[in-house]
Amino acid sequence: MMGRQATKRELFVSVSLDEYVPEDHLLRAVDRYLDLSKFRANLADSYSHTGRPSIDPELMARMLIIGYCYGIRSERRLCEEVSMNLAYRWFCRLGLKDKVPDHSSFSKNRHGRFRDHDAFRQLFDSVLRRCMAEGLVQGEGFATDASMIRADAHRHRSCPGNASIDWGDPEQASRPVREYLAALEQANPVAPVPKRISLTDPASTWTAAAGPAIFAYSTNYLIDLKAGLIVDVEASAVNKMAEVEATKMMIDRVEEKFAIKPRRLVGDTNYGIAAMLGWLVDEKGIVPHVPVWDKSEHHDGTFSRTDFIFDVENNQYVCPAGNHLRPPRRGQAKTPFRYRASVYDCQVCELKPKCCPNMVARKIDRSPQEPARDIARAIGKTEAYRQSRRERKKVEMLFAHLKRILKLGQLRLRGPSGAHDEFLLAATAQNLRRMAKKLLLPKQDIKLAMS
Repeated sequence: MMGRQATKRELFVSVSLDEYVPEDHLLRAVDRYLDLSKFRANLADSYSHTGRPSIDPELMARMLIIGYCYGIRSERRLCEEVSMNLAYRWFCRLGLKDKVPDHSSFSKNRHGRFRDHDAFRQLFDSVLRRCMAEGLVQGEGFATDASMIRADAHRHRSCPGNASIDWGDPEQASRPVREYLAALEQANPVAPVPKRISLTDPASTWTAAAGPAIFAYSTNYLIDLKAGLIVDVEASAVNKMAEVEATKMMIDRVEEKFAIKPRRLVGDTNYGIAAMLGWLVDEKGIVPHVPVWDKSEHHDGTFSRTDFIFDVENNQYVCPAGNHLRPPRRGQAKTPFRYRASVYDCQVCELKPKCCPNMVARKIDRSPQEPARDIARAIGKTEAYRQSRRERKKVEMLFAHLKRILKLGQLRLRGPSGAHDEFLLAATAQNLRRMAKKLLLPKQDIKLAMS
């Protein structure tokens, strides 16, 4: 006989959400390591002591963490999911009858008190301190890299960079435009004119680095190589120099906040420019496990700079024929680091067709950071360097996780401050997930699936 489900209407039901959240749920592990007491204390000054109680800032922080942990990009949809999902309600400390905040509350708080107090940076730092307390940050080796994230700016709402743009009254302009105009006033030296500029997010970079040209920002990660945890994150423009400066800023900030300075830094060729290598070796005392950015090799059959021997004691190069290339006398040349051979030596030299066939005499430009470049070249021949290259994949895996699992392929917020907030929240979610996996996975099977 086919049964029929009986519908019972009970007047009073005692429900504990804790019973409906599995022990191996990701949010249980995240909740164990998440402490938002400092987050509340940081925002206390921006709330009045009288009047109607506001929405708890801890509740909004927990909802945002859910959104970034599970790739829920829309705040409107996030509110719906928290309303329907029992595990989400449990994590947010909401009962079955408690009302979920409206999605507009996030925008109002983010653009107001959250941004004024840099609350998301404080949240990221608190999670990182917990990671350090659990022994997941070693501090011996750091890796750095940048990844391009599409901005919320359409190419049809743009104009050539050299066009005359009337932004109107700055007080009436949108927030991204106000941030852009404020950055222009502080820029020193003046930034070069971009090829195109967005009218909705003018601070974003027009780039074709990954296919068809788009407007984008770069998210810069500095990670500890022990467990692949992010120790700092910074938003920047999409170009090599901006990403190098972001890495310098992150290394200084980690040293200042947490008193941690790595023994070695691992990066790709973008970080192998002379200025960066000189800064690492001479100013910070960090061993650069970075390939040198070197364009001095010749591929036309003539001698490259590596065919010349540098005599450190006499500050001169020795060419394959045994002649000397010396720097100019002090104050006699605009390029003091350009070494030249004697015209009389080169004119009678038998190796001139292979050395400088189109020049009167051979010349070599030597960077003032060349000793640091030589150190990086020597490190590049060691087994430790090859191991560092393998470990660098950890930062690339974090970017893949950021875009595929957390669904941060395109920003929702505009302007540098919007990119700053989104990158910080995403990095916080990644550290929480990684900490849960590293610390609790050996004890229980944490469900890291999206559902």
